[in-house]
Amino acid sequence: MISKELEDILACPKCKGDIKILECRIVVVCESCQLKYSVDNDIPIMLIDRAEKII
Repeated sequence: MISKELEDILACPKCKGDIKILECRIVVVCESCQLKYSVDNDIPIMLIDRAEKII
């Protein structure tokens, strides 16, 4: 599970905007950029080149 402290400081690496952690806890989403970042072993993979477009 992503800690509350980490959740509070996470930002989208592309636009530096707020992100949203989905309830499933396996995806982090930036609604501004329409990108989703995966979470691996409770660590968000916040790399722009590994992000996927939200369909």
